[in-house]
Amino acid sequence: MAEESRDERFLYLISCFRPRLKQFIRVQPVLDLLPSLSAGEREKVRAAALQRGEVEGAEELLRVVERGPRGCGWFHEFLQALERGGCSLAACYVNPSLSQLPSAAEEEDHDLCVHLVQLLHSTLVDRMQTMQVAEKCLQMGIFQDEDLDRIHTVTDNRGNRDGARELLSRIVQKKDWFSPFLIALRETQHGGLADDLSGNTGENRQNEMKNSTNEETKVTSQPGYAIVEDLKQQENVNDSFSSENSVSETSIGKNSISDVSTGDGSVSNSNENLGQSCTTSDSGMFPFYEDEVESRASPEPDLILRDYQMEVAKPALNGENIIICLPTGSGKTRVAVYITKDHLDKKKRASEPGKVIVLVNKVPLVEQHLRKEFNPFLKRWYQVIGLSGDSQLKISFPEVVSRNDVIISTAQILENSLLNAAEEDEEGLGFFFFFFSDFSLIIIDECHHTQKEGVYNNIMRRYLKEKMKNRKLAKENKPLIPQPQILGLTASPGVGGATSYSKAEEHILKICANLDAFRIMTVEEHASQLKNQVKEPYKKTVIADDKRRDPFRERITEIMTDIQNYCQLHPKSEFGTQTYEQWVIREERKAAKEEKRKERVCAEHLKKYNDALQINDTIRMVDAYNHLNNFYKEEKSKKTVRSDDDDDDEPAVSKQDETDEFLIGLFHAKKKQLKELARKPEYENEKLIQLRKTLMEEFTKTEEPRGIIFTKTRLSAFALLQWIKDNPKFEEVGIKASYLIGAGHNSEIKPMTQNEQREVIDKFRGGNVNLLIATTVAEEGLDIKECNIVIRYGLVTNEIAMVQARGRARADESTYALVASSGSGAVEREDVNIFREKMMYKAIQRVQKMPQEEYLNKIQNFQLQSIVEKQMKAKRDRHKTYKKNPSLITFLCKNCHKLVCSGEDIQVIENMHHVSVKKDFQSLYHTRENKTLQDKHADYQTNGEIICKDCGQAWGNMMVHRGLDLPCLKIRNFVVVFEDKKTTKHIFKKWGELPVRFPSFDYAAHCPSSDED
Repeated sequence: MAEESRDERFLYLISCFRPRLKQFIRVQPVLDLLPSLSAGEREKVRAAALQRGEVEGAEELLRVVERGPRGCGWFHEFLQALERGGCSLAACYVNPSLSQLPSAAEEEDHDLCVHLVQLLHSTLVDRMQTMQVAEKCLQMGIFQDEDLDRIHTVTDNRGNRDGARELLSRIVQKKDWFSPFLIALRETQHGGLADDLSGNTGENRQNEMKNSTNEETKVTSQPGYAIVEDLKQQENVNDSFSSENSVSETSIGKNSISDVSTGDGSVSNSNENLGQSCTTSDSGMFPFYEDEVESRASPEPDLILRDYQMEVAKPALNGENIIICLPTGSGKTRVAVYITKDHLDKKKRASEPGKVIVLVNKVPLVEQHLRKEFNPFLKRWYQVIGLSGDSQLKISFPEVVSRNDVIISTAQILENSLLNAAEEDEEGLGFFFFFFSDFSLIIIDECHHTQKEGVYNNIMRRYLKEKMKNRKLAKENKPLIPQPQILGLTASPGVGGATSYSKAEEHILKICANLDAFRIMTVEEHASQLKNQVKEPYKKTVIADDKRRDPFRERITEIMTDIQNYCQLHPKSEFGTQTYEQWVIREERKAAKEEKRKERVCAEHLKKYNDALQINDTIRMVDAYNHLNNFYKEEKSKKTVRSDDDDDDEPAVSKQDETDEFLIGLFHAKKKQLKELARKPEYENEKLIQLRKTLMEEFTKTEEPRGIIFTKTRLSAFALLQWIKDNPKFEEVGIKASYLIGAGHNSEIKPMTQNEQREVIDKFRGGNVNLLIATTVAEEGLDIKECNIVIRYGLVTNEIAMVQARGRARADESTYALVASSGSGAVEREDVNIFREKMMYKAIQRVQKMPQEEYLNKIQNFQLQSIVEKQMKAKRDRHKTYKKNPSLITFLCKNCHKLVCSGEDIQVIENMHHVSVKKDFQSLYHTRENKTLQDKHADYQTNGEIICKDCGQAWGNMMVHRGLDLPCLKIRNFVVVFEDKKTTKHIFKKWGELPVRFPSFDYAAHCPSSDED
C-alpha cells in the first residue's frame, strides 16, 4: 500500500510540474540510465528528441514513464536516472518525499535568472570562450562529464558560438546554477560578462577595476549571536566612528577650516569661501510652473504643491520618517522645501527648537538648492545658508549651525564635523561643539546612496546607534536622546544588482532600514497628474553595424601581437576589451613586484594600445592615433634627460634600454602608416555616422532644440566636442556644443572646476549652448534644463543611471536614444536595465503592501546587521592600519628597481601629501616641467615633475610648502618592500592602502635658520 501511494504521488507530481520537467530534462543521458525501458520505447523517445527537439523528446519520455513497467522500484530508477544524468533540478520536482521541491520564491528566482541569460544571450554567445567556461563548470560540479563531452562535440563541429548556445541551454537546467556560473565566468577571464549578468556595469565597474589593489580580498561577515548580544549590552554606542578618515573631504578643524576636498576628489584651498548665505534677489532664477515665465519678479513666490506632491508628502508632514520616490523633473526638491517650512512653522508655534539640514552628495547641488529652491521660499522667515568645500568659512561649523535655521551642506562636511565633535568630547575640551540631535529634520537628497560605506550611511549609522540607545534608556525610564526626523529623496532606489524579486525587495528594505523610513512613498492616487507633468520620452535604439573593415584596428592589433611575442605574454581575452585591460594591469603589477622590467614596461605599453583600440571603437581613428602619439612623445622625453644644470650645450643623455628601444622603435616604424589610415574617411567609425544622423534629425525637428549626449569617459567627451567643431554641418543646423565633466583630478584629462561646470550649465539654460556632451556627472541631481533629445552614446551602466538620464528628456515630444554598435552588448544591457527598472517598481509595491509588523521587524534586523558589520569593519581596519613600523619598509623605483628611500624617510603634510625628507634625496632624481598639473590649475604651487635619474620613471611632483621645495611622492610609482618575518613586495594605488602610519612633517627641522641669508 505504501508503495502504491508513493507511485500515485510520483505520477501526481509529474502531472503538476510537467511544463517545468520538459524544460529541465536532457533526454539522452537519462535514457542511457533506464535499463527497464524496452528498445522500442527507447527508440521512440530518442526519435522524438532528434526530430522534434529536446522538449518534445522529454514529453515522450514522461509518457513512457507514466505508462512504464510500473514494477517495484521503477519510479526510483527514473529518479536516480534524472539525478545521475545531470537533471538534478528535474529530480527535485518528482521526488515523492517533497523534501527538495523548490518553493514558489525559488522558482521565481530561477526564472528571473533564466530571463537575464535570455536578454544577454547574444552577448554571451559572441564573447564567451566556451570550452574554458565548460571545463570550469565541470571542476565546480555544475556540469557532469556528459555535459562537457556534448559541449566539446558541438564546439568542435559547429564552432564556439554554437558551443556557447549548447552550454547555456544546459546550465539553466541545473540546480542552484546562477551564482556558480558567475564565479566560473570570473575565473575564466569573463569578468565583464559576469558583471553584465549581475548588474555591475559601466563606469562603476571601471572605477572598481581602477581602485582594485594588488591583493583583492572579499570579506564577508556573519555576525554571531555573541556579537549581537554584546552590541545590545553596550551603553556607549557612539565610539566606533572616530577613527574613520577614508573620506573624500578632509576634516573641518575644531574652530577653523583646513582644506576641504569634495565631490570626486577635487582639492580646494583653505582660503576659499565655505559659507554662502544667499541675500541677493532671486529674480529669474527659478522655474516656478510651466505656464509661468522664468523671469518672474517676485522674490517671495507662493509655496504650493500639486496634488501628487502633497500625496507623497503627507506622512512627513505628520512627522514620520519616509522616503519619497518621484521621477526626475517632478519637483522632489519643492516637496522638501514645503516639508521644511511646515516643520519649522510647527516647531515655532510649539516654542520648540527647530533646525533643518539638507544633505547633498555633490558640491554644485548646494548652490543649486540654495539659490533656486530653499532661499526663494524661506528667506522671509528663516535664515538659510549653503556650505560646501568649494566655499569659505570664517567661523566654525557648529557656530554656523547655531546661527541658521536651514543648512544646505555636502554630507561630508557634516560627517567631518561629527567626527571632530566626537574627538573633542573624548579629549574633554571645553570648546563649543554640537551634537547630531541639534537637528530636528535631516533631508537626504539622492538617498539611494545611503548604503554600504557611503558617507550618507556613515551619518545614518550614528542615528541608528542613538535609536538603539534610546530603546535601552526607555526600559530604564531615563530621558531619551532627541532624534531628528528623516526625509529621503530619490528618483530611483535601484535594485542593487539583484537578479530576483526577493533580492530586489531586500535591497529596497535595506535602503529603508538605513534611513529608518517608516514607509517608502510613490504616487498612486494622482498618478495621471504626475504622468501629465513628467513627459515620457519616445525611446529608440540606433544600431551601428560594426562589421566594416577597420585597417587602423588591424595595424594596432599587429603591433600588440608583436609586443606580446617579444615579452612572452599571452592573454586569453580579446584586444580592445575591458577584460584585456584588467589582465594587462594585473600583469604590469605582477612584473613590477617580481622585478621583471621587460614584462612590466611591455604591459604598460599594451595598456596604452588597448586604450587606443577602445577610443577607436568609440570615437575617431585620429583621436586614437593622437593618444598613442602623445604617449610616445612623453616616453621619449622621459628617456632623454638633460642635467639639472640646464646647460643647453651639453648633449641630452638617453636612458633607453633594449626594451624601450624596441617599443619606441616599433611605434615609430608604424607611425606614418597609422597617421595615413587615421585620415581616411572611408574607414570612419560607424557609430559616429549613426550619431551624426541622429543629431541632424533631432536638431532639425524643433525650433529650439536642446540635447545631452552621455558618454563613458572624459576623453570621449572632449573628442566628441572636437568632432562636432570639426564638422561644419553641425553648425549649419544650429548646434552649439560644450562638454560637462567631473571635477576630480583622477584622470589624464584636465577636470572642470565647479565654476566651469556652473558656467556651462548656465549657458545651456540660457541657450548659448544647446548640446551638452557629458560624462555621468550630469545624470544625477544637477538642475539641467529639460531636453528634447538625450543620447546615451554606447554608455549603459545600471538601472538608476538609465532612469536619471532618461529623466533629462522631459520636454514635449522628446526622444531618448541609445546609439551603440551591434556587437557591444549595450543593447542587451539596456534591456536588462529596463527589466530591472520594472523589478524595482514591483519590489517597491511589495514593500508598500507588506504588513507593518513584518516590515518593521525586517527593518530592525537590517539596522542591527548594519551596525554590527560597521563595528566589525572598524575592528578589522584598526587591526590592519598602523600595524607596520615605517622602518620595516623600503621603496624601490617601479621601473629600474633601485632603492629610493625607506619608510623612515617619509613624512606627511596636512594628512595628505607624502614627502621624502631623506638627505641627498635630490641626487636620485631629475626635475622637469609638469604640464599636467599646470593644466589642472592645482591649488598648491608646483615646481615640476620628479623622475628617476637612472630610468626616467615618474616618481611624483615637487611641491612648495611654506617656502620649502619638497619632493612629493606618488606611491603607485614604487614597489613597496616589507622586511618583516619574510620579505614581501606590494604595489599600492593610494597611500591610504599602505598599513603604515607616517609622522607629520617636521617643519622646524627642515626650514633654514633665521640667521641664514
